[in-house]
Amino acid sequence: MKKVVIAFLISIFVVPFAFGQRELIHALPSKLGFDTTYLNQKVDSIMQMGIDSLAFPGAQLLVAKNDTVIFHKAYGFHTFDSVQPVATNDLYDLASVTKITGPLPALMKLVDEGKLDLDAPLSTYWKPWQHVKNKKDLTLRQILAHQAGLVPYIVFLQKVLHKNGTIKKRFVRHEQHRKFQKQAYIDLFVNARFERKMDRIINRSKVSEEKKYVYSGLTFLIFPRLIEQITETDYQTYLKQNFYHPLGCHTLGYLPTQKQYVNAIVPTEVDTLYRKNLVQGWVHDENASLLGGVSGNAGLFGTADDLAKIMLFYQNFGYVDGKQLISKEIVKEFTTVQFPENENRRGLGFDKPLLDNAELPLEEAYPSPMASASSFGHSGFTGTFVWADPEKRLTFIFLSNRVYPSREHRLLYDLNIRTALMDVFYRAHLPNR
Repeated sequence: MKKVVIAFLISIFVVPFAFGQRELIHALPSKLGFDTTYLNQKVDSIMQMGIDSLAFPGAQLLVAKNDTVIFHKAYGFHTFDSVQPVATNDLYDLASVTKITGPLPALMKLVDEGKLDLDAPLSTYWKPWQHVKNKKDLTLRQILAHQAGLVPYIVFLQKVLHKNGTIKKRFVRHEQHRKFQKQAYIDLFVNARFERKMDRIINRSKVSEEKKYVYSGLTFLIFPRLIEQITETDYQTYLKQNFYHPLGCHTLGYLPTQKQYVNAIVPTEVDTLYRKNLVQGWVHDENASLLGGVSGNAGLFGTADDLAKIMLFYQNFGYVDGKQLISKEIVKEFTTVQFPENENRRGLGFDKPLLDNAELPLEEAYPSPMASASSFGHSGFTGTFVWADPEKRLTFIFLSNRVYPSREHRLLYDLNIRTALMDVFYRAHLPNR
């Protein structure tokens, strides 16, 4: 028993790591100046309120100060039947958090290497747009800052379903076939031609002449192929070699059901549209699903630990374990507000606090009004949220499956749960009290 206690204490205070096998360091909150009693009481209360209100069946929260994890707890269950408790090593469908943990680090690296120019038209690199009148002049900077006027979202699922809800067999079939290789679900395979159809629809989509902030994920459907084209490397391989392996993100990746993970995968929605079943281990987002689960807008799965590692990497401006994977200047550029004169709070790919956030009450702020203006992150439709504050050295990871059993569950937003949780940690730091 004595040996077990000693091993536990060692694991709390110091976990050694090496480049390529990086593990997180853990410490008690009090060791880094936090009021532990206040933290536990407030966080437990907010999480229980979320579960009792049916905002989500379960969730978990990981918070790091400096480069050290000071809090990581799981609450509730995978589903409302209270059978499987949430565990801290569970895998989650990250939804739009994919954007800043999949294609974005690759784009940052390519800009850093001079292989992409933020102020050149995307059509310079993506040839299909060179002859599309309303898109040929859109720059990568405008696109990543959601300032290009692109439509927010196109529901491609409508193209594969008949009006009665049955699947069009020319696009999706229940058996794998030479032309139907991309797997959307256990028994659903997508025609290889459908990706080209998606491209044609994107090419024909409208672009607003008024350049103002409108969130759009359209180009993130394209970015993986653009990255492959420029790097001459498979998209998933490029991410693993250049980011996930060096950062020690052991489970961050696409298509988790094809891997031999021991981690449980948290379910998302009971899909009544075309999968007609509980979605678990397969990407929730329909557009990413129709791309075979590998996309830039959604599709990544990962643990809270993995997300903490990549957000700490950003918080440290591209530096990890003696290596500068992306230059400090480029990370700062991407995490800086690009078009404040247009009342656009966004960085390049990253979300940012509201422009007047520090002056707002908690219920109107996004995120906590105590978050610094230099902080950044992203949220995901399934109930995920990641944020890093390089000035105050706080990293915040919230994971839930708020879309279970239906995406109509919006209380996570209405109750302002994530912002309230973040605010607790700013206020719990003793110098702030």
